[in-house]
Amino acid sequence: MSFRIQPAAPARPNRCQLFGPGARPALFPKMAASAADVINLDLEDSVAPSDKDAARANIIQAISEIDWGNKTLSVRINGLDTPYWYRDVVDLLEQAGERLDQIMIPKVGCAADVYAVDALATAVETAKGRTKKINFEVIIESAAGIAHVEEIAASSPRLVAMSLGAADFAASMGMQTTGIGGTQENYYMLREGVKHWSDPWHWAQAAIVAACRTHGVLPVDGPFGDFSDDDGFRAQALRSATLGMVGKWAIHPKQVALANEVFTPSEAAVTEAREILAAMEDAKARGEGATVYKGRLVDIASIKQAEVIVAQAELIAGK
Repeated sequence: MSFRIQPAAPARPNRCQLFGPGARPALFPKMAASAADVINLDLEDSVAPSDKDAARANIIQAISEIDWGNKTLSVRINGLDTPYWYRDVVDLLEQAGERLDQIMIPKVGCAADVYAVDALATAVETAKGRTKKINFEVIIESAAGIAHVEEIAASSPRLVAMSLGAADFAASMGMQTTGIGGTQENYYMLREGVKHWSDPWHWAQAAIVAACRTHGVLPVDGPFGDFSDDDGFRAQALRSATLGMVGKWAIHPKQVALANEVFTPSEAAVTEAREILAAMEDAKARGEGATVYKGRLVDIASIKQAEVIVAQAELIAGK
């Protein structure tokens, strides 16, 4: 272990982030009543340019008027290459009250993008005397974003989460696909005449996880476009969880239960993790640094792995 200790990510449930367009306020109460851990009210891609102002007003009103319970409440602002984002930040922080937890910044390509939003947010908070500092989540959606992913992860103390936006990322990379997440028909290996499909998003997800874990940020998987394909969603979510991501977006209400299922450690997994911790405690009491559990070697590193699973389960149970 480096003598510079890896900081812990924020301790908040983040299994599912449910999205809803700001132009459809009738959806907001249903989102608030859902089982999602994070609510993302959207001002960006799901809102037409002619509806931006109305959507922003809808969200500002809903932040104060709707009971969001103990969910993390987030708003995705417009991109920094648009004329809308500064007004999104200013109006949200001046008018929305302190129930708002987070601003989601799309299409971040470098640390300076986060700095720009941070500077504006800080000025508004200071001017208005806000006591609750707004958090940030960024979305990696471009070749520049993934190339600068570590500097982005270290860009601001406000940054608590980072997501992969597969569709814009694919377009920026010039990938020959129109799918949003999941396996791709032409991305396969051939062995003895049999096709084996691999995951084209794996390397980007791994880079995001590494950058996030280095700097104490929550790594999150983004959207899965085909909301009629439960098995495909579950398969991608399982891959993401295995890599170390803590949750996934839901672009349809039916995906909330799927994400919660995958990113909640199973009872069997938690039981096994607790048994490994108990076995290692017994080993340490005997002066041993390793022991055998169910026919396999477990050691100090196994304690850290088991502690991750137990901590996740306890965090979710106490939400």
